[in-house]
Amino acid sequence: MEIPKKYRSRQAEITESFLRVMHAHMDDFMAGRAPEMLHLKDLAGVLCLHPVHVSTIVKLHTGFHPCHFYELRIAEEAKALLADASLAVGEVAGRLTYDTSNFTKFFKLYVGMTPTAYRRSLSLSAPALLPAHGKPQLRLAA
Repeated sequence: MEIPKKYRSRQAEITESFLRVMHAHMDDFMAGRAPEMLHLKDLAGVLCLHPVHVSTIVKLHTGFHPCHFYELRIAEEAKALLADASLAVGEVAGRLTYDTSNFTKFFKLYVGMTPTAYRRSLSLSAPALLPAHGKPQLRLAA
């Protein structure tokens, strides 16, 4: 039996609302305007919906649990923070409310490599540097 169209459009509406609220919260968290990361139940509360309902609807509509989208966003923020070589991996983990060990496992699961390997890959793919004499010089990783 197929789901009626009016229910499918409500699924899309709830999913879009969840993603909008989640991204706005992550923007606030990363900018320091939110003191902690919210849980799914808190994000559902902002929508005035039960967390189980939000979870069920988002999964029906996308095929993924809402936490999947939250974790993808955290992985993107982690990649951005890791691009700053002045931040230690442990500091990046702490900013994202992880301990270093769990952050490394999380990052490897979502990005496919450890934070250190990701950082190394950034330095290998960096554009050529121009020295004072104006000729390009490749930067090699140690």
